[in-house]
Amino acid sequence: MRCRDSISKLPDEILGKILSLVPTKVAASTSVLSKRWRNLMVLVDNLCFDESMVVYPNKEEETRGSHLFSDFVEKQFALLGTSLIIKKLSLSHATRDCTNYEYYRWIWTHVFFPALKSLSISSVSGLDAPNFGRLIRGCPVLEELYIRNDQTRQLCYGILVQSASIKRLVVFLNLPDAKYDHDATYCGAPNLVYLDYSSYVFENYQFVDLDSLVEARLNIWLWESTNRFDYDDGEPIFGDVTDLVAGITNITTLHLSPDSLEAFHFCCESMPVFNNLLNLSIESHKKKGWQVMPLLLKSCPNLHALAMKGLVHRVTNKCGDACACSPKKNHKHKKMKIVKEEKLCCLASCQVKVLKISEYGGSFQELKQMKHFLGKLKCLETVKVCFNANNNNEFLQANLMALPRASSKCNLQFL
Repeated sequence: MRCRDSISKLPDEILGKILSLVPTKVAASTSVLSKRWRNLMVLVDNLCFDESMVVYPNKEEETRGSHLFSDFVEKQFALLGTSLIIKKLSLSHATRDCTNYEYYRWIWTHVFFPALKSLSISSVSGLDAPNFGRLIRGCPVLEELYIRNDQTRQLCYGILVQSASIKRLVVFLNLPDAKYDHDATYCGAPNLVYLDYSSYVFENYQFVDLDSLVEARLNIWLWESTNRFDYDDGEPIFGDVTDLVAGITNITTLHLSPDSLEAFHFCCESMPVFNNLLNLSIESHKKKGWQVMPLLLKSCPNLHALAMKGLVHRVTNKCGDACACSPKKNHKHKKMKIVKEEKLCCLASCQVKVLKISEYGGSFQELKQMKHFLGKLKCLETVKVCFNANNNNEFLQANLMALPRASSKCNLQFL
């Protein structure tokens, strides 16, 4: 019985889709099968060039293999020409010499992907600002852009993002030894809907034309410890997130890391009003303070849901009325402070209806904080508490159920 070649009888478009699902090098190798397969690469809409999948036996072979890899990429780009169907492109490659001419040549000669919707860039050394801009402009319908740089000090492709088509932007810059390279960053994306931004704080931000932004996730690290700022602001800390915060005021959902909370306090000259913010999610850490929480909550007049991962945080004199902490100093006017809190507590005017607490451990400080929340939030309807593992959940539930509540509609749920 003769073996039938059924796959070769499929239409070219179907074969192109199949080849798009395998590594580009494997797809390219099919061109030697027959004349029928020779030109099918032009139908591939997903290119993945990953040199990390190649194992070289020694340094000499590594250098030689790297040049062969570059030649392969060059040939595939030349074969595709100005392809109209490429939708996803991934390139992982490190040059072994002092020049990055091959990157520039590929961008200058081959980069025009009118159908490309997703682009990922990871620690590409030598990609300067003009070529990064040319790369983005060569993708006119790009919707997703992922930028990661935790290796090279060249920040240009992580600090200048301008695109009319991008809807989802993820930036991760972790370069702790490049403080003074963090002088300015720019983002202009009128159709951006989702922003996930992680970086050490920059000296200046220009976040403009973000009127379509719905959700932002921020993880901003300060350049120095704030331990010496427990009870006074002290000298200024490097960086200013004022324009970053002002640029995202239209969002409905905001996620803040423990570091971002401190960056908002120490590096933000004024807090704008988030009139559209409905969902606020924060993560707490025992070494990071909550100094900005009162001001932040007062700046969210229509907040509907507040989610908190952990309640334990560093106690300072500026925790304010968003928490139940007792500062370590300045007890002199403690009684007067309590009376003032009753009148001005930011939680009393807060419109939050849903409170979600995760990683609840049931410590005295956490229980005290829960009592503060339940006793001050007058609009609460639902409180969801997720316990840490290995706790006596029945005992913790009983303690929480016994707490007085400012809202008669408040219902506690335990997860």
